Amino acid sequence: MTWEERAEALSRVRIFAGLGRAELMGLAQKARERHATTGDVVFSAGEQAEGLFVVLRGAVRAVRVNADGREQTIHVETEGGVLAEVAVFDGGDYPSTAIAEIDAHLLFLAREDVMRFLELHPKAALEALRLMAEKLRQVSGLAERLALRDVPQRLATMILEMSGRAPVTLRDGDSFSMPLSHGQIASRLGTVREVVTRAMQRLARQGVIAVHGHRVVIVSATQLVRLAEGSRAEAGL
Repeated sequence: MTWEERAEALSRVRIFAGLGRAELMGLAQKARERHATTGDVVFSAGEQAEGLFVVLRGAVRAVRVNADGREQTIHVETEGGVLAEVAVFDGGDYPSTAIAEIDAHLLFLAREDVMRFLELHPKAALEALRLMAEKLRQVSGLAERLALRDVPQRLATMILEMSGRAPVTLRDGDSFSMPLSHGQIASRLGTVREVVTRAMQRLARQGVIAVHGHRVVIVSATQLVRLAEGSRAEAGL
């Protein structure tokens, strides 16, 4: 990529959006391109954080792995997403491992360059803080779901999210193409693929959904929403 192309890509990143061309060009000249094919580790939890990663194309998931080797997806970043901002700000280690979920094209910005840039541009620093606050809320929500909800409830919530529809607009017969494998879903739900498969089959047997290959049909929107909201008894399950 040319510096101009890098600057254009950075202008689409939330933290840097709204900055002038000169500022973006200066940042682009310090950035380094990185490529990661599906399954490649971009960085590992516990490593000293060297800088910030911006996703230009593809998708990268941040995961934690427990003592049993089970992955828990913390968040997934696609085009315009940012990785490792927490470690850049606190100067510590990477808190999670980043793995390319889809072939990814990245820009890397060294920590010292990011910190110097944010000191000179307070608006960008405030936007970075807003972004971190939003991710903190997401992680808090994830912790709550893992602690208080069982796998069928968490799966119902994820099905709703993948459908792309708000609960109040969901209707019986709505369908969508499932974008993730059972293994990827398991990583997000904090379980294993076999448990996800059994939970999907159970929802199908109970008339909540129907699965046709990669196509999921909402058979009972009411039951799905109630289950996602945590009311198994009201959902008839």
